[in-house]
Amino acid sequence: MKSINQKAPVKCRKEIVINASQEKVWQVLTSINDWSGWNSEISKATINGSLKAGTTFDWKTGGTKIHSTLHTVNCERELGWTGKVMGIFAIHNWELQAAGQTTKVVVEESMEGLLASLLSGFFNKTLEKGMVSWLEAMKRECE
Repeated sequence: MKSINQKAPVKCRKEIVINASQEKVWQVLTSINDWSGWNSEISKATINGSLKAGTTFDWKTGGTKIHSTLHTVNCERELGWTGKVMGIFAIHNWELQAAGQTTKVVVEESMEGLLASLLSGFFNKTLEKGMVSWLEAMKRECE
């Protein structure tokens, strides 16, 4: 898995336990075209090929259009991508860990670039809020 940039001005890590199998959580997470159906923050998402490293996808969240590239796809365990928008370069990673009948989901992201540096306080708050919202929405969808 490509690591996030620990020295980036914007970074966040959150986790949640979902009362569903790792397989179910993976299916929900990796059905990119369906994200907007359960995550109200995402208005559109379209994968441009199959689920594998190197495949791109386009999505719109919070009114911002993002073009991302998958860098890691390890079945039922790890999913990660990079993206660039408005001069901000982001690395976003998901990790799934089975724990009996539940799944621990860990998400982390770093953002760097001029805008991220200038508005780091704003972007750190926004990123944390977005991650919590995404995890809670995923939990509702999977359970």
